[in-house]
Amino acid sequence: MKRLVLVILCILFCACKEVNKEERQKESIQIAFLSDVHLLDIYPEFSDTNYKGILNPSTGKYTLARTMESQLNSTRLFNENYFAFKAALNDVVKRGIKYVVLPGDFSDDGQMVNVRGMKNILNEYSNKYEINFVLTTGNHDPVKPFYQDAGKPDFIGQGGKPQAIFSKKDLFNSEAENPLPVIVTKDIAKLGYREILKELGSFGFQVQPETMYWETPFTNYTYADYNYKEARLYSDIKFRTYKSQTNGAEIPDLSYLIEHKDNLWFLAIDANVYVPTSKGMSSNPEDFKGASIGYNNLLSHKSYLIDWIKTVTERAQVLGKHLVVFSHYPTVDFNDDASLEMRQLFGKEKMQLHRVPEEQVAKAFVQAGIKVHFGGHMHINDTGVRKYNDHKSLVNIQVPSLAAYIPAYKLLTIKDNYTWEVETIRLDSVPDFKTLFPLYEQEYEFIKKHDSKNIWNKDILSVATYKDFTEWHLHELVRLRFINNDWPENFKDQLIKASGSKLIDLAKREGGDFEKFTKNLNLKEIPISVFEEWTGLDMIHDFYKLKNADKLAISDVGEYRLKQYLILSAFFKSTSNEQLKLWGTIFIKICSGYPANHFEIDIKSGEIKAVNPLYW
Repeated sequence: MKRLVLVILCILFCACKEVNKEERQKESIQIAFLSDVHLLDIYPEFSDTNYKGILNPSTGKYTLARTMESQLNSTRLFNENYFAFKAALNDVVKRGIKYVVLPGDFSDDGQMVNVRGMKNILNEYSNKYEINFVLTTGNHDPVKPFYQDAGKPDFIGQGGKPQAIFSKKDLFNSEAENPLPVIVTKDIAKLGYREILKELGSFGFQVQPETMYWETPFTNYTYADYNYKEARLYSDIKFRTYKSQTNGAEIPDLSYLIEHKDNLWFLAIDANVYVPTSKGMSSNPEDFKGASIGYNNLLSHKSYLIDWIKTVTERAQVLGKHLVVFSHYPTVDFNDDASLEMRQLFGKEKMQLHRVPEEQVAKAFVQAGIKVHFGGHMHINDTGVRKYNDHKSLVNIQVPSLAAYIPAYKLLTIKDNYTWEVETIRLDSVPDFKTLFPLYEQEYEFIKKHDSKNIWNKDILSVATYKDFTEWHLHELVRLRFINNDWPENFKDQLIKASGSKLIDLAKREGGDFEKFTKNLNLKEIPISVFEEWTGLDMIHDFYKLKNADKLAISDVGEYRLKQYLILSAFFKSTSNEQLKLWGTIFIKICSGYPANHFEIDIKSGEIKAVNPLYW
């Protein structure tokens, strides 16, 4: 009888626990972060030409797409992310999420055809499912602060041939190399701030009648005396510019703070800095550098933003608001603090190391009161942390891209005032992602006939899932671009041409501690013979997977193989060979970062705790 009573009490206790859990979930707020979508509208309607792309034999639809060759030499996909974006939004809808943040590079290159395509998709999902979209700009939207004529030479044309599309015909002078006539349309020009604001203003950039609160760094009203009419006036771009310290040019800044409801403030930082290259005031886009370097330029050219951010954090605390801060760029080293060694091994201009924020960036954010920041730009899954002696800290969460390996988005759940849960939602399956494959078949046959030396591997068209497609994309990107451009010639050859066993021999010759290596190896679990099963090139490919996807890559690398890499890397560190020591250090650091897959943040202390931790 006692046992029966205990069982009943246990059941009731568990039921109460589940009810409490459901109540807490109802009270929590969820926000999805979809970064670096790089949308190319593959079913466009040009405003000034009848051109619709080429007919896709598998769908019967006219389609606009870049070549596979161009995709495999880029750090992002151009075409399939159209389907991935919609798949991610459909997943958001299934989860009942009402807030979606796009931290920049939402378009391919800020062209009207793609910005309009983005606008149509956002309108569809906001109208159907009442989703609040909150956007900020990246270095691809806009590419320069002002409108510029532009185009691309590598869309897929008839018979798989490259098709050039430009906003002015005289911008493309290689018709001898391109067998198809140039398509001319203004809709392929790169828009500036003014045009992007006009098209996408309703998604955070401009105040709407139903908005509870909205401000910019240039407004002068307070939360207490806020009114829509005044906020609407300040939405205009003429009230949203700063004067360049270099030449006095007036450059737009679309930073803003918005509250829809739920006591939730979104701080959207426009961290684009277009440094002028001319002495006089100018609105010519050619007189400005691009913005891809990120925050290192912001501190010297847009320091007023830090002052404004500090006032926002202080007011959010006084008013009891949940403050969600995001921009396009990282605020902390995104290489798990391996950037120093990477500069020494590869060179300071390689491996996108010029984009690594300097330490003073994190310090400035901490001093401004920012505790958590969401960034994009690098197309990687990563968490970076900075802690200082005054017990203040900054957690930087890198949102992976939907257009690169591994495609995913971040889901933030604000559980209470002090507990934030962050989960990385993988996008393995994407309906219709093979839609354009018949067009790639045509392209491949065209290239094959012309005996291209660097023809892409057709096996990529045999993949089963979108995730596998992005893995193939990374593999080909490493083969066709990264290894050739970033790796020191002598070191690259040593690695690529050697098996794992040969690399062990190399480390022994370079004075490595072989006794410690074998002790770490535990020969009963990992015999030396298994090192014959892979090469240094495999290690390089897996390094890029781990660097891009963090713990999400373990299932592709394999835990058993990863253990071998880590033990060998420690062996490399014990040698007298500087390159081997650096490579070993870099590999271990990349595998030793903070939790990046699923974790909780204590907002008060800045401590991070993994949820269901994976291998390391």
